[in-house]
Amino acid sequence: MMTVEALGIHGLVAQIQAYNPKSDAARIQRAYELAVTAHGEQMRSTGHPYITHCLTVAFILGDLHMDDDTIAAGLLHDVPEDTSISLDTIRAQFGDDVARLVDGVTKLSKLRFGMEQTEAESLRKMFMAMAEEIRVVLIKLADRLHNMRTLYALAPEKQRRIARETMEIFAPLANRLGIYNVRRELEDLALKYLDPPKYTEIETLLAEDKDDSQAFITQAITILREELAKENVVLHEISGRPKHIYSIYTKMRRKARDFSQIYDLRAIRVIVDSVRDCYVVLGIVHSLWTPIPNEFDDYIAKPKENLYQSLHTAVIGPAGKPLEVQIRTLEMHQLAEFGIAAHWLYKESDSKHDAAFEHKINWLRQMMDWRKDIVDAGVFVDSIKTDEFQDQVYVFTPKGAIIELATGATPIDFAYHIHTEIGHRCRGAKVNGRIVPLDYHLRTGDRVEILTAKKGNPSRDWLNPGLGLVHTARAKQKIRQWFKGQARAEAIADGRELLDKELHRLGFDQRNLDELAKFFNYKSADDLLEAIGHADLSISTLSVKLLEAERAKTEPPVETPPPTPVLPKAPETAVTIEGIGDVLQRLARCCNPLPGDDVVGFITRGRGVTIHRRDCRNLLDMDDEKERLIAIDWKKGAEKAYPVLVRVEAFDRSGLVHDISGIVATEKVNMMSASAVVSRKDRIAIITATLEIASADQLTRILNKIDRLPNVIEARRVTNSGDGN
Repeated sequence: MMTVEALGIHGLVAQIQAYNPKSDAARIQRAYELAVTAHGEQMRSTGHPYITHCLTVAFILGDLHMDDDTIAAGLLHDVPEDTSISLDTIRAQFGDDVARLVDGVTKLSKLRFGMEQTEAESLRKMFMAMAEEIRVVLIKLADRLHNMRTLYALAPEKQRRIARETMEIFAPLANRLGIYNVRRELEDLALKYLDPPKYTEIETLLAEDKDDSQAFITQAITILREELAKENVVLHEISGRPKHIYSIYTKMRRKARDFSQIYDLRAIRVIVDSVRDCYVVLGIVHSLWTPIPNEFDDYIAKPKENLYQSLHTAVIGPAGKPLEVQIRTLEMHQLAEFGIAAHWLYKESDSKHDAAFEHKINWLRQMMDWRKDIVDAGVFVDSIKTDEFQDQVYVFTPKGAIIELATGATPIDFAYHIHTEIGHRCRGAKVNGRIVPLDYHLRTGDRVEILTAKKGNPSRDWLNPGLGLVHTARAKQKIRQWFKGQARAEAIADGRELLDKELHRLGFDQRNLDELAKFFNYKSADDLLEAIGHADLSISTLSVKLLEAERAKTEPPVETPPPTPVLPKAPETAVTIEGIGDVLQRLARCCNPLPGDDVVGFITRGRGVTIHRRDCRNLLDMDDEKERLIAIDWKKGAEKAYPVLVRVEAFDRSGLVHDISGIVATEKVNMMSASAVVSRKDRIAIITATLEIASADQLTRILNKIDRLPNVIEARRVTNSGDGN
C-alpha cells in the first residue's frame, strides 16, 4: 500500500474525483500549495514534515466522500493557528465557507481536554459547534484519527491521556454520527494504549487465526454466491468483514466469553440491490447453515437512532464454525460507512438522503435545545455522556414507534423523552402489558405505556439517586425545571421542612442558616432553602457538608485551664484527637460525637478527657466548671469506628429487624447492641441500636436506606441520652 507521501496531492485529487467527478481539482491543488508554503519546514513529533498531517486529514475526509470545501479546509485546518498566514488570506483565496470551517476547527483545536473543569467547558463548545456546522466536527474527527495513528511518538503519559479522551469522547461521537469506519479505528487505537496486554493478546490470536479464517471465509463466500445466483439475487458485493479488536474486547468482557466463543470473528458482508433481496439472502443463509439462537438483529425494520440499517445474523457455518453475516443494500452500506458525511455525497440528488441528513441534524438540534439552559459545564458534559454516549436500549411506544434511550433508563426517562408534560404527569407504567415499578430498567424490545394523572406533579424523590427512579440527564433537568417553576415561597417552605427533618434525623438541634447559606455560596438563608426546595441542592449532599460547615465556624478563644494533675496516658486503641496530646480519652455517651462533629474536651478527675459535641445539653450545666473545658478537634485522616445510637420508629411488621440488620450488614457496619419495644395499643415499634460508625457520610447512607424500608416512620441518630461524664 502506498503511503500518503507517495500518493501526494495527485493521489488526493484522484481519490476525490472518483466519487465526485465535478470536483474542482485546481482549487484543491491551490489549498495544498498554500498549506505547503505556510507550514514550510515544520516537523511533527514523528519526524515527518508537518504537511503530511494536513494531507492525511484530507485523505480521511476523502474516504468519507466529503465536498471540496471540507477537503480544502482539512488541508488548511492548522494554518491560522500554527503559521503566519491569517484567516483573512484563506477567506480571500477560498471564500467564506472554507474560512468559516477553518476558523471553527481552529477554535476547537484551542480547547484543552484533560483537566476536569476545562474539559467540561471545552466539550460544551464542541457540541455547540456540532449544532452550528457539523463539517467542523468531521474535520476534527479526521484530525484526531491521524493523531491517534501517530500517538506512538508521544510520551506514555500523554498517550494514555489522549487515548482515554478518544475512547470517552471522540469514538462515541463518531458512532453517534454513524461514521463506523472512523469509530472502529479510533476504538482500536485507543485500546492499544489503554490496555496494551489485552490488545496484544487479541491481535496475536487474530494473527494466528488469519490463515484459517481466510480459507473459511473464502469457502463460505463461494457457497453463498452459488446459492444467490440460483435465486437471481442482484449482488453488488460479498466480502469478508474487517475484524474490530475493540468489539471483540468488549464482547469478551461483557459476556464473560473467551476468544473462541466470539461469533463475529469470522464474518462476511453481503450487499444487494433491494430490501426484498436482503430478506431473500437471510432466508438462504438460514437454509444453508443453522442459526445461532439470540444472535439475530433486524436493523432494517428497526433502524438505530443514527439511521444505521442492516440485517445481522450468526450461524454455524462450514466445518461447524460460527459465522456472522451482515446483509444490507448499497444505500444502507454507504450510510453505514459514511454516516452523517453521506449527505455531501448525495447533496446533488433528491430528497431521501437530505431527509436522512435532516434527521441527524435534528438529533443534534434537539440535543442542544434542552441543554441550552444548563449553566454548569460539568452538568452539561455529564448529560452528554449519560444520554448520548452510553450503550442504548430500543423500546416501543404503544403505537409501535421506536425510542432510543441510554442503558439504565426507567419508565420516567421514557415519559420525559416522549413529552415533558407526560413526564410530569407520570404515575406508573406498563411494560409489555404488565405494571412495573418506576425504577424498572427498560430493555431492548420492551413495549412501554405510561400511566398518567390529570395534573402534572413530579416527586422530589425522583431526583434521589439512591432510589434509582431517573437515569437520564434530560429527565433530571426537566424535573428540576418544573420545581423551579413553582412559587418561591412554596419552595422555601418545602426546603425548610426538608432541612428541619434532616437536622432532626441527624440529631442536630439548630443550625445557623445564614452561616450555612454562606458556606454553600448562597446570598441568604431563603436562597438556600429555595435551592433545597427546588432540589438544586440535594439534602443528602447538604447533610454530609453540615459537619464541614460546623468546623468552618470561627470559635471564640478558650481560656487556658488552670494546672491539673497529670492525666493517665491513652492506650494505643484510644480515639486520636488533636489538641489534648497522648492522654486517655473517651466519647461522651450523652451526645455520641462522630468524626467531623464540632467537639470540646472536658477534663475529668482521674478518667482523662471526655469528648462532647459542643452543642451537648449536658455542657450547659457546667457553668461553674468551664475552666475544665479544653479546645480539641478530630485528627485528620482518622478512620476508626465510633459507637452511635440510632432510633427507628415504625409500624410493626414481620421481618422489620431483619431488614434493618441487612442494611447495616451491607454497609459492613458492626451492630454492637439492639433492642425493640412494641406498643400494644398502636403497634408502633421502637428499635434502638448501637452501631460502630466510621463517618457521618456512612451514617447518612444507613439512615436513608432504613428510612425507605416499608412501614418505617422515622430513622434518626440519638443524642443526649444521659450523662456521659
